[in-house]
Amino acid sequence: MTAMNSENGVSRRNFLSGVLALSMGAAAMGLTGCGAPRSLEEEAAQTTIDGGEYDIIVVGSGGAGMAATVGAVDQGAKVLLLEKMPVAGGNTCFAEGGMNACCTRYQKEAGIEDSVDLMSSDTYEGGHEKGNMELIRHMCEGSSDAIDWLASMGIVLSKLGTSGGASVKRIHRPESGEAVGKYIVKGMTEQCRQRGVSAVCNTKVEEILMDDGKVAGVRATNPNGLPIEYRCKALIVATGGFGANKEMLAQYRPELRDAVTTNQPGTQGDGIVFSTAVGADTVDIDQIQVHPTVEQTTATLLSENIRGDGAILVNTDGVRFTNELLTRDRVSEAEWAQPGRGAFAVFDKSVHDNNLSIEEKFVARNLIHVADNFSDLANLMGVPEEAFVATVTSYNDNIANGIDDPMGRTKSLNPLATPPYYALPVAPGVHHCMGGLRVNAAAEVLDANGDAIPGLFAAGEVTGGIHGGNRLGGNAVCDINVNGRQAQETACKYVFGE
Repeated sequence: MTAMNSENGVSRRNFLSGVLALSMGAAAMGLTGCGAPRSLEEEAAQTTIDGGEYDIIVVGSGGAGMAATVGAVDQGAKVLLLEKMPVAGGNTCFAEGGMNACCTRYQKEAGIEDSVDLMSSDTYEGGHEKGNMELIRHMCEGSSDAIDWLASMGIVLSKLGTSGGASVKRIHRPESGEAVGKYIVKGMTEQCRQRGVSAVCNTKVEEILMDDGKVAGVRATNPNGLPIEYRCKALIVATGGFGANKEMLAQYRPELRDAVTTNQPGTQGDGIVFSTAVGADTVDIDQIQVHPTVEQTTATLLSENIRGDGAILVNTDGVRFTNELLTRDRVSEAEWAQPGRGAFAVFDKSVHDNNLSIEEKFVARNLIHVADNFSDLANLMGVPEEAFVATVTSYNDNIANGIDDPMGRTKSLNPLATPPYYALPVAPGVHHCMGGLRVNAAAEVLDANGDAIPGLFAAGEVTGGIHGGNRLGGNAVCDINVNGRQAQETACKYVFGE
């Protein structure tokens, strides 16, 4: 998807020429007004471009926004997709792990027994029992169908894995081992292209326009920095959270203001701001997740898949200190309690080969230690050699002899047995906003009284209520696909009727 320099054929040059003509005509009639004459740019900035009318406008071209766009176009809606960044994808581009889903054909083929009840229970308990069970069950019930919907478009997530907080293998990944986010964005961008939809990039929505209490459009700033208005019957907000907005982080969780963030720079909470301005309510807005395995110098995320495939965490003393597959908040807390408030993620070649992003993100950039034996690896890490070798040897021996893991790990107990071996310094970083706009299971945005705001819908990280006090790895990708589709489904019914 590429940025458009104009909308409906209104180029900057033609527009400014029109302003110039109007200014010259006014001057000829002595209508220059009081004070100093305004410049051409000042005249242009005070004139709003008419961007046209649409059935549905989608704000944000991440996973939720593109799922909504594709679904709405397939139902015959005239859709406009707006994106403030230069490229499409949003935070979805940085999703590493996979997509949680239950009762899928891939689970059945692998003999894995799962259920909506079990996935809902895992999500609710993983969120410290703060999530909205209606929203949770809706996501879980729609997860298998979302996997099939993606597969029908060639976006196949058939490789199963384990993530923290999940009772069974339900995280679905590309067979190639590539990061799930870029894989989905690439596929969904192509689906939008096939439907003749391109994101209008570098266009920031500033305000929702209302008419008689109903959504009527948006006011935005176009790629040339000029005001533009688009009219619509329904608006879907899919702008993501505010994990890159230091001021909002300081407002709700001041202790996280200076933490590194895995979020892309555009994740500024815009959708929350312009939606609350028209009466939208919020929920769990102070619930902000930190991810335990972030490389601190570059804020690059080490996927939860790495631990799910067998990696362990050791501290600067060279010893393990936690069950690596606990929920993200608990692993982060355990890391903060260690010397230096961080750890090393340690794994072998088999884990490396199962996750293509490791080579590109860490090895190629010389961010990770690599050695053919544990003694050499310890020296590169700067940890006590004897303690580290004993830690890994004991871990491998316990697995070989069927001895219970002293840290309580019961899943993905894969020995570190295939050289070379890898160790990456990691620590927690701001990763996901669990709170956001209050919505119901139909993706309608609600006001403080719990009433739906006519014509306003939302999906993805901009919303709150599903994840409660902690999001399980894999649930965000599930959320954007299930609820991105739900938002357009409800919006189309609103626009066209049942």
